[in-house]
Amino acid sequence: MTRPSRVKIVLAFAAVYVLWGSTYLAIRLAIDTLPPFLMTGTRFTLAGLILFTWAVLKGERFIPPLHLWRRAFVIGGLLLLGGNGGVVWSERYVATSLAALLVSTEPLWVVVLNWAISRQRPNWKVLLGVLIGLVGVAMLVGDGLRSNGHSKSSLIAGGVVLMASFCWAAGSVYSNRRPFRVSTLMAAGMQMLAGGVLLLLLAVVTGDPLRLNLANASWTSIGAFVYLLVFGSLVGFTAYSWLLNNVAPARAATYAYVNPVVAVLLGWLIANEPLTRQMLIAAAVIISSVILITTFGREHTPTVHDSECPTPPCA
Repeated sequence: MTRPSRVKIVLAFAAVYVLWGSTYLAIRLAIDTLPPFLMTGTRFTLAGLILFTWAVLKGERFIPPLHLWRRAFVIGGLLLLGGNGGVVWSERYVATSLAALLVSTEPLWVVVLNWAISRQRPNWKVLLGVLIGLVGVAMLVGDGLRSNGHSKSSLIAGGVVLMASFCWAAGSVYSNRRPFRVSTLMAAGMQMLAGGVLLLLLAVVTGDPLRLNLANASWTSIGAFVYLLVFGSLVGFTAYSWLLNNVAPARAATYAYVNPVVAVLLGWLIANEPLTRQMLIAAAVIISSVILITTFGREHTPTVHDSECPTPPCA
């Protein structure tokens, strides 16, 4: 097998680091004038349809078995409806940087869920990582509440982001334990289609279609939607899938350390979001905990490759 060039590897990592890290800001821009659940449901339905069609053209079955679709709806519901949908809703009330850092706690929830399911206690280094991560979350939430004047909406939104991170972890654990026997491309397409449909149903229930007014939608929001569809879902996923086949999964999974940093910097530079000293300290604490958990507890933190899960909650 020919070793890929360093240039290709660097470009793929740049795509995963920057594009996935930028999706938090893109979501905020998209929901400025587009209904949140309708926007994200449409995005994932279209992305899933494209990936599903691509997989079929590459030789996959046109009509996957019913049991795989049931599994896709469970995983898509946890990852995209609960995970991505929760983040999208919350970004109306909290800064993108705060949302990104709270989402980065997902490996903590994976450890807790695997511990509860398997009854196998993680090693002390992983437990230390969980404890450090919880301290970072407490610092981050406290700082975020002060920045928002201890508003009730920001408190609720912060809690919803943590629940979204938990849903993403649950979907990852379920997918890891009940893997798809199809290509990663087909699995991603089915999960995005299923999650997108569920998000569109939620959009109908919450009245998003009635709030859609394309005449009043800004070009910034429309451009952000297209950016999320093309670069967040399709280009980012393709680059990550390529990395999984060409570098060690542990190297590919380093996006978990970098994406929150990119999100914080972009929120500060472009959206004029506050960047306090406590936020920087909390970010360092949380990212340190993620490094501890993913380095010393691989059996407790399945990577995207292990779980056949295409993207982090906002990609």
